[in-house]
Amino acid sequence: MFDYFSYAKEIRRELHEYPEIGFDLPKTLAVVRRELDKMGVPYTEKYGKSSIVAAINSGKPFTIALRADMDALPIKEETGLEFASKNEGKMHACGHDIHTANLLAAGRKLNDMRNSLNCCVKLLFTPAEEYKVPGCELMVEDGVTDEFDCAVALHVDPTVNVGQVSIMSGGINANSMGIEAEFFGKASHANAQQKGIDAIRMAVEAYMGLELMLAREVPSNEPALINIGTFHGGEANNIIADYAKITLSSRTQNDELTKFMEKRIKEICEKTAELYGGCAKVTVTKLLPYVDCNPVMTECVRKTAVRLLGEENVLPGKRTMGGEDFSFISRKKPSVMFRLGIGNNVEKTPSPPLHSSNFSVNEDCLKYSVDLFVNFVTDYQNGITF
Repeated sequence: MFDYFSYAKEIRRELHEYPEIGFDLPKTLAVVRRELDKMGVPYTEKYGKSSIVAAINSGKPFTIALRADMDALPIKEETGLEFASKNEGKMHACGHDIHTANLLAAGRKLNDMRNSLNCCVKLLFTPAEEYKVPGCELMVEDGVTDEFDCAVALHVDPTVNVGQVSIMSGGINANSMGIEAEFFGKASHANAQQKGIDAIRMAVEAYMGLELMLAREVPSNEPALINIGTFHGGEANNIIADYAKITLSSRTQNDELTKFMEKRIKEICEKTAELYGGCAKVTVTKLLPYVDCNPVMTECVRKTAVRLLGEENVLPGKRTMGGEDFSFISRKKPSVMFRLGIGNNVEKTPSPPLHSSNFSVNEDCLKYSVDLFVNFVTDYQNGITF
């Protein structure tokens, strides 16, 4: 009998050694193609950029999509693992290597039992979840959601123990907006400051204005944040800077507040620049809506998880301020994303957090994730009424 867990673990370690960023995924895509070719599973790369969509049992009346993101992060790995990253400054610090290995193993198992399946399964391998241009957004724009009736995704969670999952319906995270604000002034020598228009001053004042806006204009009962991530300006210490730039991220948990924040960020930056005789250009560089988990899909996954793991190991989810590009799929078709426990089961020794240089995964999680994907498909292969 084929050992799907060992297969998943082997693939995960291969992917972990060679993490890749954004859409630049040559080795990762080569691994996915290689494994699908071995299975004899057809696939296409026509959606978006650097994606693969595979099909098992095409032509059936009902289609379930299973999704995995493939990209890594620009982080130097410090885990000391024997299969640690060999790509300097890049690391699978968010568990996407687990996601991809899990989907390949689940796909292999479903393909092995395809003659007894009454549905089609689409395997969505998506790029650039961590990138400034979301991979799923491009795929949805190209019509990938026309390929299936519903979609399931998972994300590893170090705060949940191995052998457990957490799940909730409705919004599970936040709208994530990336913004770039550029300030334009006039250069002059430091000993003739009155002849210049200081772009750094504009950016500093805008920074303070944004902080005050968050404190005074956003209702206290609404989760919201602004983070100024970069601040650049000037070329020399004796010149009034004619250019400065800040980049920031805002997070909210409802669409109306996101629109308000976008409007006010632009107003504050532009009006502050005008006040000091300059001008500003504000650009939204990224906008991820929150993942909206369909209540019917959520209950379906919950039932499958309870049957496999036991009621006590299926935990209620907690909404976060994180961002996730599976949201673009969830806004088009009934979808659900659940959290897969990867914690080490020792209360006093928490697992390292996501996006940290020492992030690590208890690979036993793959024993559960593969079965959860496969059993969801077999449980609902005859269709779901929404």
